[in-house]
Amino acid sequence: MSSLAVPAPALAPRRAWLTDLPVLVVAVVWGASYLAAKGITTTHTVVAVLVLRFALVLPVLVVAGQRRLRTLTAAQYRGAAVLGLILSGIFLLETYGVVHTSATNAGLIISLTMIFTPLAEAAVSRRRPSGSFVAAGALSVAGVVLLTQGGGFTTPSLGDLLMLLAALARTVHVLAMARLTAVRSADSLSLTTIQLGTAVAVFTVLAATPGTGASPWAVAVGFGPREWAGLLFLSVFCTLFAFFVQMWAVRRTSPSRVSLLLGTEPLWAAAAGIAIGGEHLGAAGLVGGALVLAGTSWGRRAADRTDC
Repeated sequence: MSSLAVPAPALAPRRAWLTDLPVLVVAVVWGASYLAAKGITTTHTVVAVLVLRFALVLPVLVVAGQRRLRTLTAAQYRGAAVLGLILSGIFLLETYGVVHTSATNAGLIISLTMIFTPLAEAAVSRRRPSGSFVAAGALSVAGVVLLTQGGGFTTPSLGDLLMLLAALARTVHVLAMARLTAVRSADSLSLTTIQLGTAVAVFTVLAATPGTGASPWAVAVGFGPREWAGLLFLSVFCTLFAFFVQMWAVRRTSPSRVSLLLGTEPLWAAAAGIAIGGEHLGAAGLVGGALVLAGTSWGRRAADRTDC
């Protein structure tokens, strides 16, 4: 999510791992976030959990970036708010999605964003993607089909479809960040703060709307130690820690290296779902998961080589 474009100096091999390790930790906690969200959320508490998750970290971001926030123009605030509206849709789709599917499926399906985004960029710019990228995309789609059909060829679950929509929404978010002129010069911290603030406002309005589930207060009161631990993990590690590590790392290494490490997120999602959550993919699911990982990795490299 960083908008920094200043190239970082090359790191000595012995020191590179000192930067790589925290970024890899971010990928691990993001991968585990699907299982954590699934463990503390039900259909009736999605909106309330989202309010609590981001309301806990928003004050920290505001305090950390208050000087920069004062320098933003009205156009930058509006642009960041538009991004925040899209971001709120992403989190709603992802959280409702993970409630209705496995954490493993959620993490692997959302990785299709790495395929959808370059394809969307190619369509918008009217450039034809490379053959290798198209092949990688086909491999990923075939993997998702196998992944969601572990019990035979049936209609994908509601959660699988919601995660697919979330991947498309993430693509829209990336394209909007690249094309909204007003936000290009805004610093990452301010941009993230306004986006999360907008998302919290959306979730709060939804929480106050009848029929959208339990209130944040009722959910907070009903949480036990396990649920609070899961919520703090999502808030502190998956949001606050992850953002600051990205800002720190992109100044010390290349954005491509950061992206490559964060691209391992679906692998960790699958590992957490299987090892901790006790989820089972079956033979077809295992093959499908492997194809998704191979296709997205191949597609990312092909996009980097050709800027398709």
